[in-house]
Amino acid sequence: MMKGCDLNRYGMNVSETYRNLSPARLYEHALQNDHAMITSAGALATISYQKTGRSPGDKRLVDSPEIHDDVWWGPVNIPLEKEAFQANRQRAIDYLRVQPRLYVVDGYAGWDPAQQLKIRVLCARPYHALFMHNMLIRPTAEQLADFGEPDYVIFNAGEFTADPATPGMTSSTSVCLDLVGGEFVILGTQYAGEMKKGVFTIMHYLMPKREVLSMHCSANEGPDGDVSLFFGLSGTGKTTLSADSRRALIGDDEHCWTDDGVFNIEGGCYAKCIDLSAEKEPEIFSAVRFGSVLENTVQDPVTREVDYHDSSLTENTRAAYPIEFIPHAKTPCLGGHPQNIILLTCDAFGVLPPVSKLTSEQAMYHFISGYTAKVAGTEVGVTEPEATFSACYGAAFLVWHPTRYAELLAEKINRHGTHAWLINTGWSGGAYGAGSRIRLAYTRAIIDAIHSGELAETPTVEDPIFGLAIPQSCPQIPKELLTPRNTWEKEADYDEAARALAKAFHDNFARFADVASEAIAAAGPIDVALAK
Repeated sequence: MMKGCDLNRYGMNVSETYRNLSPARLYEHALQNDHAMITSAGALATISYQKTGRSPGDKRLVDSPEIHDDVWWGPVNIPLEKEAFQANRQRAIDYLRVQPRLYVVDGYAGWDPAQQLKIRVLCARPYHALFMHNMLIRPTAEQLADFGEPDYVIFNAGEFTADPATPGMTSSTSVCLDLVGGEFVILGTQYAGEMKKGVFTIMHYLMPKREVLSMHCSANEGPDGDVSLFFGLSGTGKTTLSADSRRALIGDDEHCWTDDGVFNIEGGCYAKCIDLSAEKEPEIFSAVRFGSVLENTVQDPVTREVDYHDSSLTENTRAAYPIEFIPHAKTPCLGGHPQNIILLTCDAFGVLPPVSKLTSEQAMYHFISGYTAKVAGTEVGVTEPEATFSACYGAAFLVWHPTRYAELLAEKINRHGTHAWLINTGWSGGAYGAGSRIRLAYTRAIIDAIHSGELAETPTVEDPIFGLAIPQSCPQIPKELLTPRNTWEKEADYDEAARALAKAFHDNFARFADVASEAIAAAGPIDVALAK
């Protein structure tokens, strides 16, 4: 038995069991037993085999009387009977207990001691152990000695498949969570991100019960203590824009907003690294060094140089590293109440302005909508821009109905006088293929003007379709760029594209119309059909 951790209670008695190994020792195990390699920069390069991303269609939540009325049941939260969960749990334990080596990682979720959870990870791959060593908050030696019983246990048996014949299963992959029992089981997928997002799902349930807003966002802090939150789906620039050398990074992905301020849930960062370069993202590039995990990247077999442009394994190449690897990270990862909330979208239709100021009702509407657009070539079958919506910029991880999170957001915005902004990092002057993408330098200049307070004082005009307040000037930004209709060659073409996007917003929001208030619904674009 390991000191401070008895695994017999889980039915496991593996002779080689390692608890909270150092990165150096996990490197040794991964090189010897896990087909890993060390890159020229010192990172540990690994692969997750068949699954190179999350499997949301295989995610299940145990339905029980204690939580039934709280949960937003449907395609995001598919119910599972307790008996089926127990069958999967036993299958995972049966696999783990016969492995030659077992790894235990004990750590914390949440930097606020009042909200912190104790998490235990049980896995057979050293790369999974190093990943969670990076992503959880790492206990000191004294904390580890007094760790006690965890609040939640992750059984990661991803190398072993689920039994498709188990009731509730639709494939050989299963990612299932028992919120009441405090256990999370992974079968049939070795993608490490499932563990990270499982912890996030737990926090997404528990925090709103405590009137704490859990959020899929990044956060940073200025030299005067002003905090900004950045919301956005993949490809909108959330990680890139929050990694600002002039501001302290609180975290890059998962946060909570309490009565005292914001805190990071995680102890590390999990950054997409396709096309990563020192020029575009110097902080992230430099963080990929000894102690970091690279997942599904391609390396030169001789030099071990990483080819960040190679997507032959997946577009979803990832790097996981402790937050301290960012030189301007703030630890402990805590901040005050946000002064600015920035909702990012990559509008490939060229309709939305580069920046607009939102009322609290508009912030709720766009938060619930979670809009961005896919462009041709990013996914199989996408041949032209395609609108996509993800409630609260992270529908896959929500447990409560999206309006619960939106109401908490609005209440906190109003109480603390927070400014809310919608920023388009996508196209201008036309849709993808006709217009051009808004330069990153322009977006950074906009964010600088938000942080300086200058943009909040700038006169605005209202967009006639979306009702957004568009600033009429911004330092270092061409004035004509701020009003998107002015950038199109034919204004009639812009009007047609704007009406089509407004209809997409309305069609999406219809899913929430029976729960959302009239004030939220009225904060969206005009109903083009009624306007005619």
